Amino acid sequence: MGSKQLHRLNSLRISRETAPGYYPDGGGLYLQISATGARSWIFRYMLERRSRWMGLGPLSAISLAEARAEAARCRKLVAEGVDPIDARKADRDRAALASPDVLVFSQAAADYIARHKGSWKNKKHGQQWENTLATYAYPILGKVDVRDVDTPMVVRVLQPIWLKKPETANRVRGRIEAILDAAKALGKRSGENPARWRGHLDKILPKRDRARWVRHHPALPYAEIPGFVTELAARPAPAAGNAPVFHGRQK
Repeated sequence: MGSKQLHRLNSLRISRETAPGYYPDGGGLYLQISATGARSWIFRYMLERRSRWMGLGPLSAISLAEARAEAARCRKLVAEGVDPIDARKADRDRAALASPDVLVFSQAAADYIARHKGSWKNKKHGQQWENTLATYAYPILGKVDVRDVDTPMVVRVLQPIWLKKPETANRVRGRIEAILDAAKALGKRSGENPARWRGHLDKILPKRDRARWVRHHPALPYAEIPGFVTELAARPAPAAGNAPVFHGRQK
């Protein structure tokens, strides 16, 4: 990328922009304005013919100059064939081991499950939490400090299963949200919850068609069919073939 493509944004333009979207500064750096008006920095890059998006943090915490410096560092890593997301994860893993004050997501989840499993009526519920988080969340969030978990990370967890496994995806999202809310209550993180659905992830993840549930008539034993047909013929009600079909869960 040439220097003419860099530094397109300035403080005045940033303060004036309000419409949701991505505003390029050049060199892969973008200011992102979400549908809720939240502003954050995104670094976009290509590595091994794959396009990736890396969240750099909110505008309220990272200035334009700081975002440019971080983008420049990331461009250097990409030029060396290193994935900036992987490099950041490795840095955070080392920091987590070195700092006793760091609470990584997997530990926050274990703490949450331990505190709540006594109140869960179903004993399998805690195991289900552990299994779904270990399968879908931990590969991306497990070693990340809870204060650093952001929206792009949560989307990376949910996107592969959002349409293929909707029920599982909903549960994973809700569990991540609950764990991060608890971490915030304990003073381990601040700001909005990146796993929040309404007004946040519902603006990012694709909409899904609601499943239509049909209650079918129970099977009739073969030996009872003649008597049932005789009884049905004597009824004044509509024929069985015209009976209404109920959509939705029937109570």
